[in-house]
Amino acid sequence: MKLNPVKMILVLLLLIGGAAALLTVWVVVLYLQTRPKTDSEIVTLLDKCVLQQRRAPGIVIGIVDEKGARVFAKGVCENGQSAAVNGDTLFEIGSVTKVFTGLLLQEMADRGEVSLNDPISKYLPPAVKTPTRNGRGITLADLATQTSGLPRMPDNFNPKDGNNPYADYSVEQLYNFLSRYQLKRDIGGEFEYSNLGVGLLGHILALRAGTNYEALVVRRVCDPLEMNSTRITLAPELKARLAPGHDAAGATVENWDIPTLAGAGGLRSTANDMLKFLAANAGLTNSSLSNAMALTQRPRHGSGLGRSIGLIWQIEKIPGTTWHNGGTGGYHSYIGLKKNPRRAVVVLANSANDIDDIGQFLLGDRTGVEDFQPPKAHKEAQIDPAIYDSYVGQYQFSTAAVTITVTREGGHLFARLTGQDKYEVFPESEADFFYKVVDAQLTFEKDSTGAVTDVVLHQNGMNQKARKR
Repeated sequence: MKLNPVKMILVLLLLIGGAAALLTVWVVVLYLQTRPKTDSEIVTLLDKCVLQQRRAPGIVIGIVDEKGARVFAKGVCENGQSAAVNGDTLFEIGSVTKVFTGLLLQEMADRGEVSLNDPISKYLPPAVKTPTRNGRGITLADLATQTSGLPRMPDNFNPKDGNNPYADYSVEQLYNFLSRYQLKRDIGGEFEYSNLGVGLLGHILALRAGTNYEALVVRRVCDPLEMNSTRITLAPELKARLAPGHDAAGATVENWDIPTLAGAGGLRSTANDMLKFLAANAGLTNSSLSNAMALTQRPRHGSGLGRSIGLIWQIEKIPGTTWHNGGTGGYHSYIGLKKNPRRAVVVLANSANDIDDIGQFLLGDRTGVEDFQPPKAHKEAQIDPAIYDSYVGQYQFSTAAVTITVTREGGHLFARLTGQDKYEVFPESEADFFYKVVDAQLTFEKDSTGAVTDVVLHQNGMNQKARKR
């Protein structure tokens, strides 16, 4: 059997020993990790993630570098069906939409239509009272760097349908929230991921341009880059190419509609379209957006864990990756790029299961993908919704300032973790409930008198108890 030359070098160095040899070993290991993956390695990776791990019914990977673009796909558009995913299959890209919103901000600033330091009050109706703190108002840049002090979601976000949670959140509700909200931290001081903030930014930019968010993205970004399959509203031809989403256990779920906060997560796209977007962002192709794209990737504020944020983009100082990810109830997406050498990756999946590690591995930021076991399938039980009243309330974890707030709306039960969106939970029994948008479950516990005392969150192999206040 022929020995791999790199492995032979490692063997010889280990036999020789010494500090210099050890250092060289690490250099070789780093090379093995960061070198571009071969086509056969990517095919093997997809086989592992789709066929063995069953992370998603279908996954599409796109890679672009100085040699051009390549697309790899495995699996089907929908469980139980035969149509295969490919580079033209549409997926919800969730929060990857935010990168488009950041680009729109810089593009409009380059045109002189807005300034990054403009207060948001300049573009909202006069009747909307915008939050301030210590005499300072929120600027457009604060929204794009997620340092506005606004929470992840507004407190009047109460979806009627937990399977399509953003669909009924209105502009009127958004304005009502802004007019009465009191900021809890200084503007520009601390990074806090906020769907609300970036959704508001998209709304403001559309107001300034005299159009809606989708039309603005299409005219300013999609048309110049010939991204003809990136839209929110799908014409019949595009809708026919949309892969249905699936929950963590593989059941088909509804698509999400995000009218008011579209800039936070409303776009659908394909791997082929996203490769055009990434090639331009990585400097592999030139466009009218090249200058704006470069400015969105400039670090502007720390965002924790050794990284910075540009205009939406997350930027890793080490290993030098610029990235963002996204997820909705039935999809996950990841985009990332490097400048030296220039290359970029997109990963799209029609499942709520995480796929970030696939993109990180392809960019050389990790040595392999995570071990993954498909979650247990959960079956919804029919119970009397009247029992939900006993579960309503706020539950406090003992190890952190985090709570779970449980609410009832008619025959539906919702749970909201501090800093997260509110999602419906579904009964498996009178005490056990499960999420459809993520692999997590809740168990309500009672004392000897039958009073509800605690809720246990089961997620990522951990069972964390929160006491009812």
